[in-house]
Amino acid sequence: MTHPENLRYTKDHEWIRVEGPDRSVGVVGITDFAQGELGDIVYVELPKPGAKLEAGKPFGSVESVKAVSDLCAPVSGEVVEVNEALSRAPETVNASPHDVAWMIKVKLSDPAQVESLMTAEEYETYISEQGN
Repeated sequence: MTHPENLRYTKDHEWIRVEGPDRSVGVVGITDFAQGELGDIVYVELPKPGAKLEAGKPFGSVESVKAVSDLCAPVSGEVVEVNEALSRAPETVNASPHDVAWMIKVKLSDPAQVESLMTAEEYETYISEQGN
């Protein structure tokens, strides 16, 4: 299980990577830990571009052979791009949760929200404290 240092993490097991020339776009997905806990992912429901997100609120869901789980926005903003490939190949989330299987790109409404999220080290401590 890996958690890249260049990402920030939520307690709901989503990650965000800020990119773009003005660092105003966040790329969002679920963590390696989350995909491992879910098992084989069979369906991913994502919002349409233009959807407004509120930090901490659901924006979609993932369905695995074990359960259906909400996806919660790590930050507030507007969806500017959706990874359409996941609708055809949801199992990609299991194979590459931090790279190929990014889920949405969000135009950040408050870039400072990213700094309030956990670092990789803090996230690993958090999941170990949860008994994992």
